[in-house]
Amino acid sequence: MTLTSFTRTPLRLALGLALAACAGAAQATSITMYRDPNCGCCLSWLKHANEHFAKGEEKVTAKSVNSPNIAALKSDKGVPADLVSCHTAIVDGMVIEGHVPAADIERLLEERPKGITGLAVAGMPLGSPGMEAGERRQAYQVIAFGPNKRVVWATYPARDG
Repeated sequence: MTLTSFTRTPLRLALGLALAACAGAAQATSITMYRDPNCGCCLSWLKHANEHFAKGEEKVTAKSVNSPNIAALKSDKGVPADLVSCHTAIVDGMVIEGHVPAADIERLLEERPKGITGLAVAGMPLGSPGMEAGERRQAYQVIAFGPNKRVVWATYPARDG
């Protein structure tokens, strides 16, 4: 059977679309977390994020980097001073400060709102990912931030254990 250019063009288009769809499905999530080596809760947060993004067929590349000058990194990445926590992660190019739930990060990566460069949970609230204490949780907010923008992304109410 001989293929003419009339039949080859749609075949090439279909093959190209199929390959593009496969490439998108296999895209890996990249998580690089910078932390003070003396802080123990950071690795628990990284485990939470890694487990969330590793579900299904998605591939995850997660690593922890001990950073002796983490304050400079936070400043360089545009983390507002009042939202600082114990670790800073870069997840697929977005800045994640502190104990942000992975579901909120996933939503950020899907939506990528204009003017937003990252999410933050200020401090180290009890019951947030990496700071688990049974069922008990302090109330906290996830804040979306950018150079000239700040909005409440999610709110987690207090819960008794």
